[in-house]
Amino acid sequence: MYTEQANILSEHFGLNNNLDCQVTIKPIGNGHINTTLLLQSANAPVVVQKLNTYVFPQPNELVNNARLIEKHLTNKKQDNNYDLEIIKHVATVNQDYLIDIKGDSWRGLEFIGGSYSEDVVANVQQAKIAANAFGQFAAALEDFDATQLFSVIPDFHHLAKRVDTLKEVANLDKCDRLKSAKEEVDFCLSQNALIDELETLKSQLPLRACHNDTKINNMLFCSKAHNAKAVIDLDTCMSGYWLFDFGDMVRTFCSPEEEDSTNLDNVIIREDIFAAIVEGYVTPLQNLITQAEKQSFWVGAKVMCLMIGVRFLTDYLDGDNYFSIKRAGHNLDRAKNQFALYQDLLKKEDKLKALLD
Repeated sequence: MYTEQANILSEHFGLNNNLDCQVTIKPIGNGHINTTLLLQSANAPVVVQKLNTYVFPQPNELVNNARLIEKHLTNKKQDNNYDLEIIKHVATVNQDYLIDIKGDSWRGLEFIGGSYSEDVVANVQQAKIAANAFGQFAAALEDFDATQLFSVIPDFHHLAKRVDTLKEVANLDKCDRLKSAKEEVDFCLSQNALIDELETLKSQLPLRACHNDTKINNMLFCSKAHNAKAVIDLDTCMSGYWLFDFGDMVRTFCSPEEEDSTNLDNVIIREDIFAAIVEGYVTPLQNLITQAEKQSFWVGAKVMCLMIGVRFLTDYLDGDNYFSIKRAGHNLDRAKNQFALYQDLLKKEDKLKALLD
């Protein structure tokens, strides 16, 4: 399927210097947005990505942000202030970091071997390790000037605008899908109190350089020691607030089901996993985090569970243009899953807030 691209990419990255060398290419990862492939020859393997320019209309800004982050982390690591491996861009033979192939934008990344990722957190220890890795990542960027990062997706975590967009798409109903999702849309439009709570809170928090996509599968475990190896996928690194990174961990770590599972009765917040996230994430930040930031984490948990559900639902109504799907109604299933998680979060508010305190 990708034979032509493999040949072109291997030339760009100097993988076909030997005429007898066979280049192979295969999909890796489980991302919703970009196409990620492993390009291999007798030389070192390179992870190549075709960037989704519908989502990232300025791919050069995405690469710029990621390279600024990797440079900062590399300096930290050289000073023994960062222990994890760093996902780095690979330059072409012409020293380019972004390639145009027939109108598609491609880049290369170093392959981090001896590692694996998870889509569902299996146990408390795994949750604590992953949360601690994201905490180390945040701590290493505490002195990074977040204002130098491009906003590659404007208003990425702006809940009010996400809900407004849902309302607009639902009113237009261009795909005639509203009838199958009316209950979910009405539920989202009833959550104004959370929108107001978030907007009030943001004025009290420092602006940070954030990962903005702290899903469990964006942290690599070491295949031998099973400890943290690397935080990956820096595509949405932008300025923001730590509450969003904490909240996305709650959203993706706490359920025993994958985020597209239709087994909604089992989509719940595991309290022991929530506690592990708190301990793992806050420990590297304990001398850096403000009291207001720590208190904001509960709002972050609520916001991220609701907001990704809003985004899945919006994409379903709009014709599935943003998130890749594998079946009809896939994004609606994802939305229902996230709303079930959000509602269980609210049911357990007293217990979970006590864990944060």
